[in-house]
Amino acid sequence: MKKIVLGFVGELSSGKGTAVAYLKEKYGANTYSFSTMLRDILDRIYVEHKRDNMIDLSVFLRERFGEDTMAKTMAKDVQNDKTDIVAIEGIRRPADIEYLRKLPNFILVEITADQKTRFDRLKKRNQNPDDQTKTWEEFLADAKKPTEISIRDVAKQATIHIDNNGGLENLYEQLDEIVRRQRMSVERSIH
Repeated sequence: MKKIVLGFVGELSSGKGTAVAYLKEKYGANTYSFSTMLRDILDRIYVEHKRDNMIDLSVFLRERFGEDTMAKTMAKDVQNDKTDIVAIEGIRRPADIEYLRKLPNFILVEITADQKTRFDRLKKRNQNPDDQTKTWEEFLADAKKPTEISIRDVAKQATIHIDNNGGLENLYEQLDEIVRRQRMSVERSIH
């Protein structure tokens, strides 16, 4: 079977990580995240995984080595992956999908959720050291940072949309349907 590549775009705490984790658990998908590259570098230089550190590093890498440097790396990693389903989290910029879009069976999926829901999720998940102490005002300010402002434009290019304002079961049902449809599409293209 040909590989299915699902790339997820959405604003902070919209559910991208949860979607990717579900695909990994249920379908054995290999998962990738743009932030993993940043976390790897921060670990190597012993710098804390604060959101601002990740943003600064992302801006530096893109300014110094090209806007598409992380996108090229991601596309190469995904291209070399041999699993049937690959899920990519954290697509934010047009350059992020430029190379992924060239891969067979790549689908861009937008995940949305209301601001209040996303803020509540951020506080609960504690992914970064500063998440639990973040104020509503800081959360709103984060949405205006360089790594966040282009998300809405990229999301307009998505061909599949998930409303993640409901519970986990609702999210999982939507993901199951996406996988089912993509598998059918791949099967039709093989025969």
